[in-house]
Amino acid sequence: MLKQHLQFKLSQKLSPQQIQLMKLIQLPTQAFEQRLKQELEENPALESGKEDSENINDEFEDIYDNESDSETITAEDINIDDYLSDDEIPDYRTQANNYSADDEEKSVPYASGTTFNQYLINQLNTVYLNDEEWAIAEFLVGSIDESGYIRRPITDILDDLAFTQNVYTDEKTIQRVLAIVQELDPPGVGARSLEECLIIQLKRKEVSPSIELAIAILTKSFDHFTKKHYNKLIQKHNVTEDELKDAISEIEKLNPKPGGSYSGNNRIVEHVVPDFFIRIVEGELELNLNSRNAPELHVSKEYNNMLKGYKESKDKSKSQKDTVLFIKQKLDAAKWFIDAIRQRQQTLFITMNAIMQYQKEYFLTGDERNLRPMILKDIADEIDMDVSTVSRVANSKYVDTPYGTKLIKEYFSESMKNEQGEDVSTKEIKKILETVIIEEAKKKPLTDDKLASILKDKGYPIARRTVAKYREQLGIPVARLRKQI
Repeated sequence: MLKQHLQFKLSQKLSPQQIQLMKLIQLPTQAFEQRLKQELEENPALESGKEDSENINDEFEDIYDNESDSETITAEDINIDDYLSDDEIPDYRTQANNYSADDEEKSVPYASGTTFNQYLINQLNTVYLNDEEWAIAEFLVGSIDESGYIRRPITDILDDLAFTQNVYTDEKTIQRVLAIVQELDPPGVGARSLEECLIIQLKRKEVSPSIELAIAILTKSFDHFTKKHYNKLIQKHNVTEDELKDAISEIEKLNPKPGGSYSGNNRIVEHVVPDFFIRIVEGELELNLNSRNAPELHVSKEYNNMLKGYKESKDKSKSQKDTVLFIKQKLDAAKWFIDAIRQRQQTLFITMNAIMQYQKEYFLTGDERNLRPMILKDIADEIDMDVSTVSRVANSKYVDTPYGTKLIKEYFSESMKNEQGEDVSTKEIKKILETVIIEEAKKKPLTDDKLASILKDKGYPIARRTVAKYREQLGIPVARLRKQI
């Protein structure tokens, strides 16, 4: 049986310029600077810095009152005066009274250094090793992951040394060289398990009863320790509660990921550069856009002189026409880019200002419980822009506030109803949940059921599974793992 369907589809296509503008809006400050540098390199009609104080537009006034005798360009009708107008010739600074006065560091702030692997190799150079031991040690260091662990069995390392390095040895020799590697810094590096990592660190400390007990607990009762079965530990090791508390305190001071503490990783670490600054001035909020987003740009004076020459030329050759077409193309691109930057700055400022006003109470106090429920559509409706535009600003920009520098999207949250029927932010609920857990009795932590009951008493009726979800999002473990003695 054949069926005919008539379907209407309404679609909106963005022009290439609109797509480029959206991409510009999405760029954070550092990436924007790189994009600006690229455009300046590719388009000779676009220049940065202040223009000469002389208004070069005066040179071109009334050059031609009547262009009827001049030959037109057949390729495309070009009104040269459009490119010599007051709008484009003067120095153009897309600047208003909404940019930070701080003279920020212009260089892109990257942090780099020696790789973790090289850091360990450099230490090996200070240890006397024969050729075989050096080859094994170098291979072991190369097997250490970013957390500082060697997670491969010795038998696998033995086989790999033979097949890939032509080093034929035995497990006993590998174990002996591994012990040398485990003496390198940071303490705990080269361990094959969490227990071994912690024990290596404890053995580097000055011997004391607490250290000895801590090593015994990790060696003989690691399972009881991880499950926080403190009564069983007290009975098994025949110690008092205070002695156990001191030993656990020593363990808690250790680093479970020694590799993670080394700043020079195998990757370049990019520093965050705030795109906005919010300050409280005489009790009122003040918003500034990072001044690095407000470059001084203008159309090249040289290109305008080329157009002047074309206008004054009586005999317009084909090469001149081709040149003017090229100039027009570059001027079009320069004019568009200057305008796009201005639109980008307006969009960024308007969007962030709407967010700041929407969350005014929070930005004045810094209390996360004052964060209102806010979704992208709330801001989009407020400023009469598309949700996707707000998303591009929120997902990639940072704002420096009196309470720290944060990604803007962190201020967005869903809402739920409290018992009074009022909309409250899920961030507010998480903050209250976090406070309740901080204040709980650590000897008997609150279960998720009990937490749900407490929140309900405070006017936030949410299910136990929702409490569990919020707790996990806050990075807080279950009650059993929060237990302390």
